[in-house]
Amino acid sequence: LASRSPQRRAILEQLRIPFVVVVPDYEELGDDPLEHAAGKARSVDGGEQPVLGVDTVVICGGTVLGKPGDAAEAEQMLETLAGKTHEVVSGLCLRTQAWEELHSETTAVTFRPLTARDIASYLGTDEWRGRAGSYAIQGIGAGLVQRVDGDYLNVVGPPAALLIRLLAARFSGIYGFG
Repeated sequence: LASRSPQRRAILEQLRIPFVVVVPDYEELGDDPLEHAAGKARSVDGGEQPVLGVDTVVICGGTVLGKPGDAAEAEQMLETLAGKTHEVVSGLCLRTQAWEELHSETTAVTFRPLTARDIASYLGTDEWRGRAGSYAIQGIGAGLVQRVDGDYLNVVGPPAALLIRLLAARFSGIYGFG
């Protein structure tokens, strides 16, 4: 797993997919999750083992919402998301020395209408720090969400359904899938 993300690690553990964390040697420039997923995976030498790279962005109204720099930026992002549907788009790269699979997954997330008090309360949790779109759906941020259409785990970490399909096709039976 070419990632620093504790959520990605937790999901792989939940799915009982064996892995070793290797911090990728890749600098993210721009907003393309496919490019970043591939860059992360390609920066790690997995030897004979497959390498997984994932990157996720939040898009609302055509605007990419990255990780906020401070509480004011997080507040603006949450105000933008309030009462609207946005997309969580993940790029996933699964590769070995012999082949590479590069795919994306999109999940639509609708926030309930939020009051200024809702936003201030959430900002007070500090859960928004380091989170694309300024929220963590697997935590207190779940209370901001009205609806999820698609792979819920794609919003938390790696797009699990896509990953399982790829593992089942490429490694039938080895990881318990296929």
